[in-house]
Amino acid sequence: MRERNLRKQALESGKTQSRKARETVSTASSSRATSAAASPRGGGSNVASRNVSDDESEMSDATQWSTNSIDEMIAPPAEEDGAQDETWKAGLEERIEELCDRKRSSAQGREEALLVFSTALVRHYAADEIRVRREELVVALLKSVKGGQSERETVLALKALALVLVTEPSDTVYDALAGPMKACINDAQHVAEKIGAIHALSVVTFYGGASEEETAEVMEFFLDIVSSDGAVIEEADNADIVTAALEEWGFLATQLEDMEETTEPAMETFVDQLESASVDVQIAAGDNIALLFEKSYTEAESDDEPADEDEDLDEDVRNGSAPRMIKRYTVYRQQHQLSATLSDLAKASSKRLSKKDRKQLHLSFADIMRTVERPTRGPRYSTALDEEGREMGSRLKVAVHGGGRMTIDRWWKLHRLNGLKRLLREGFLVHYEFNRVIFESLPVMVEDD
Repeated sequence: MRERNLRKQALESGKTQSRKARETVSTASSSRATSAAASPRGGGSNVASRNVSDDESEMSDATQWSTNSIDEMIAPPAEEDGAQDETWKAGLEERIEELCDRKRSSAQGREEALLVFSTALVRHYAADEIRVRREELVVALLKSVKGGQSERETVLALKALALVLVTEPSDTVYDALAGPMKACINDAQHVAEKIGAIHALSVVTFYGGASEEETAEVMEFFLDIVSSDGAVIEEADNADIVTAALEEWGFLATQLEDMEETTEPAMETFVDQLESASVDVQIAAGDNIALLFEKSYTEAESDDEPADEDEDLDEDVRNGSAPRMIKRYTVYRQQHQLSATLSDLAKASSKRLSKKDRKQLHLSFADIMRTVERPTRGPRYSTALDEEGREMGSRLKVAVHGGGRMTIDRWWKLHRLNGLKRLLREGFLVHYEFNRVIFESLPVMVEDD
């Protein structure tokens, strides 16, 4: 019996697969004509909310790509003295030697080296150590991606490549890495490898020197994965695959200024995914919808019509502390229908949902709905008045070292933050403080408490 389709009605069952998804499934083999042979795994679809396999559960956190709550994921680093500092540097250099000299290495030895290497790059800013060996490391890690002898080796190598590039970016490495990453997404034997490759390809595109056209091509690839429910890469109805593609589409979309031409097909796909049986898919699709509405507004220019006296402006615009924003194009023509769907999700009460999932749906879609109705307002925007009678605005704050907080008041900032957290996890604050590349990716001013 065929497994339940990923795109089931979120609040009530019975919705069939979308026309676009059916067409994509029927033509999946032709779309992969240029790829390698199909995965040897058995056919059939996966349950939407699949259980993690025993093999996957044994993997270290260094192999995982996930975004939990800000409080859970961002923790201050442990204090280190000079001796500890030298210890991790020496250990990292040893692992770099092991990875670059593969002649006498075993699969298990490479796994151990990759684990220690990735953990060190997460917990520390190691630009000096990586800079002089970056080219060698990329070549060595790519060998493990292409010919890893175990699932663990491949996944760890994908994570390590991404960490190398956020530590020491390159203007040229995209050309060498994009093809193997896409091949891994298409043809890997294990789901964890495909998910890791989706996330790694996004990082390689962002920090590896991809052009705007190449970035758009990768985003289109991710959109194909989402619109086919994963079938285009032979992972039909796999919610984890779809979630990863949605997340990284949003991360890369923050780089593009003009998205008017690509908004319509993207919106069709994301609105369709609001009916997924997976809460993670629904939220990732909703976050992308909010980002597209936000991007449809830009700052007013000198030749734009002056503000009307009756125009409903946010308080920051009225008092001159924020620029006036102008709508440039229509994001979605059936906005009334979309608003009704978002409202239902913001109040979802289905018994099939856990208490945690209901809370997350309510919180996320209340935010998304507010932005769709008022695109100049970012996540967690509150119209409640403070002690001085001003609107409180965005209340999404991230604690940083020294007792300060940064305000995530735009959707593009939230997408960047989540993308960096997926990769850096508990090391985010270390990199935000010392890694200029990370700070420039999310240049948010820190406010004192």
